[in-house]
Amino acid sequence: MLMQRLLLSDRGGMVVLGIIAVATLLIPILNLAVPPDSPFYVSNYMVALLGKFLCFALLALSVDLIWGYAGILSLGHGAFFALGGYAMGMHLMRQIGDRGVYGHPELMDFMVVMNWESLPWYWQGFDMFWFAMLMVLLVPGLLALVFGFLAFRSRVTGVYFAIITQALTYALMLAFFRNEMGFGGNNGLNDFKEILGFSISAKGTRVGLFVTSAVMLILAYMACRYIVTSRMGRVILSIRDAESRTRFSGYKVESYKLWLFVFSSMLAAIAGALYVPQVGIINPGEFSPLNSIEMVIWVAAGGRGTLFGAIVGAFSVNYAKTFFTSWSPEAWLFILGGLFVLVTLLLPNGLVGLFNRFRRKLKHELPEEEEKADDESELKSGGNQ
Repeated sequence: MLMQRLLLSDRGGMVVLGIIAVATLLIPILNLAVPPDSPFYVSNYMVALLGKFLCFALLALSVDLIWGYAGILSLGHGAFFALGGYAMGMHLMRQIGDRGVYGHPELMDFMVVMNWESLPWYWQGFDMFWFAMLMVLLVPGLLALVFGFLAFRSRVTGVYFAIITQALTYALMLAFFRNEMGFGGNNGLNDFKEILGFSISAKGTRVGLFVTSAVMLILAYMACRYIVTSRMGRVILSIRDAESRTRFSGYKVESYKLWLFVFSSMLAAIAGALYVPQVGIINPGEFSPLNSIEMVIWVAAGGRGTLFGAIVGAFSVNYAKTFFTSWSPEAWLFILGGLFVLVTLLLPNGLVGLFNRFRRKLKHELPEEEEKADDESELKSGGNQ
């Protein structure tokens, strides 16, 4: 009942979640039950692509939760995404068994090549699905807890926090590139065979991963919506708008920021864990600081501080990336940079803000002077719905 009331007050979120729910019902049918020669057939490639976009939408949601509502700009969320992906990848690698190129019953192929004699201790337990899922949450969560505790206790904020989070993900990228780390080095983890006993390349498995990603995105949105509309959410908004005043009012600002940062990192890790079996690989490139910057652009393009705008931005920007990289791969980075400049200068509230402005003009809800004042109010509040 409470969640229903929260969603009914969030018209934009209701529309976005409704579209996702309808797609979750229709796409499996159009992929599994419709013949390939039908114009309504949804290909396996499209199922995998949309599943990947759903994972990116969940990742963008995690970034918007801390940036849009708490004012914490993290340029290192790619680290939590990649760690969750590696935890899932380690489980999938353990499921290969003796079906690898070298047929070793326990060691991965890259370990055989490096003449390792036994499985490293940190690979133990990943043959069990429940343990791997626990590590998906625990490892990124602990990293965020320690990192956030040290940063927030030292009152590192703003651009300085963004820089050290970017340094964190860059350091992890360099570490995971090393073969001695035992995570496949430059090649990462790949050649997965099955998940929970099902072939990872089977159509049914692809559809199952797609549906799981959609369900997780919807549940995560509801959880985030509950947080930002609760009493805790109001405190978080006050921290974003007036941190010193909130601290002087008696609130433990660092505790609120730390809790939200850890929760956000876990959402990013879940997105990474769902992403890996759908793309079939995880390598150190996922730690790249550029990836973390792209996540921020998704949120900014969709509408910072709206939650559903982050989902819209993730789908829009990644669809554009898919189109432009197939049309002109070398031009994509210039387009991405131009998009960031365009959003910053002309669309401070993203696509959601543009849509709201267009809707108001059509319905003549506000006079021109009132509309400008409303836009300034939205910009000041980060577009909070």
